[in-house]
Amino acid sequence: MRIYPTAMAIFLMGLGAPVALTAGLVAPQYWLAGPAWVALVLALLAVDVLLSPGRGRMDLNLTAPPSLASGTVAEALMRADFPRGVAPTSVDFAIDLNDRLEAEPATGRATVHDRAAGLPFRLTATRRGEGAVHRISARWRGPLGLMWKQRDDRLERVVPVTLDIAGIKDEALRLFSRDASIGQRIQLDLGGGSDFHALTDFRPGMNRRAIDWKQSARHGALLAKEFHIERNHHIMAAIDTGRLMSEPLLGRPRLDHALNATLLLAYVGLKMGDKVGLFGFDARPNLSSGVTSGPNAFPVLQRLAATIDYSTEETNYTLGLTQLSGQLSRRSLVVVFTDIADGTSAELMLENVGRLLRQHLVLFVMMRDEELEAIERAEPATPDDVSRAVVAASLLRERDTVVSRLRRMGVEIVEAPADRVGPALLASYLDLKRRDLL
Repeated sequence: MRIYPTAMAIFLMGLGAPVALTAGLVAPQYWLAGPAWVALVLALLAVDVLLSPGRGRMDLNLTAPPSLASGTVAEALMRADFPRGVAPTSVDFAIDLNDRLEAEPATGRATVHDRAAGLPFRLTATRRGEGAVHRISARWRGPLGLMWKQRDDRLERVVPVTLDIAGIKDEALRLFSRDASIGQRIQLDLGGGSDFHALTDFRPGMNRRAIDWKQSARHGALLAKEFHIERNHHIMAAIDTGRLMSEPLLGRPRLDHALNATLLLAYVGLKMGDKVGLFGFDARPNLSSGVTSGPNAFPVLQRLAATIDYSTEETNYTLGLTQLSGQLSRRSLVVVFTDIADGTSAELMLENVGRLLRQHLVLFVMMRDEELEAIERAEPATPDDVSRAVVAASLLRERDTVVSRLRRMGVEIVEAPADRVGPALLASYLDLKRRDLL
């Protein structure tokens, strides 16, 4: 418990000096008016401290969710109760968090009603890991408004920040019900692909090239071949976990957007019979799961994705993609999540992607930096604005050059805003299956 004077108390205390000076100049025998004034103020301060509720006569509590998904917002509440004694008219609250969480507002004042005051606030999970509430504080004034009493409770409460698995499954189920682009069912089974399924009676509207003339002659009826989507494809998500992927985009690290998109792809791919694996790398490979199959494999991939942490190291494409290539035993769809740093790293990346393309289908996922695009488009008002616009235009031009070179090499490209990269990746994956490119 800390006790200290309010601004009003300091003002009243300071007022004693001019009172004593004035009394000493006008009537020296009244010079004791100054010390008497100070003593009076001190007595009022003591009375205010005694009348205001102490630590033992108030309860301070925090109501917050036990865990949060990265990028989500939850309602929380700081509350002070005064069950005994005189209750103050208002309470000031404050909360101290680590860098994984943000509170809005982090400080505020609440009026006391029915001997209790509560400050609701929004708790935002900004980065995966162990979010922590270090301390909550409350302070209140005495009935005379001269003294503050402040209580600081050290909580060290851990609020784990995890991947948004519920959001991933909701998005997958929504997209399973209809295609985001043309409104058709995306869980294609019969009627698409190139794997033979069965013979069926030919019906108007069916492709005439599907007619099996030999079997039709044998059975005396017009029969057509029915195909289904190919299964058992290998999908490997190669996630760059280096320094640039730890930078925020739309309020969340690029790596979190990439992991959410990866798990969305894994959820749908496993449901459709394909095998999915994870591979992470920065300066060196840091995760390699191999491919797994079946819907029950999704929790395994989920736990592995949660272990991928943020890194401050530069990405080594040569070491990462070379080791990945050596681990792939058959033709696979390699989905690469990365960001372009500079021309030198881009050249190394392109060289190693070229080696992957000799045997595998490569799909690059690029997140559009809308903040950088806004800087480049904004009308400059100062020389600093011009400098920022030139740098932004240079970075975007270099990025476009790399994307163009990847396209010419035969790499499939997914480029979308960070918050829509998951559905865009899923649409591209389904399109590749329809075109029988896997």
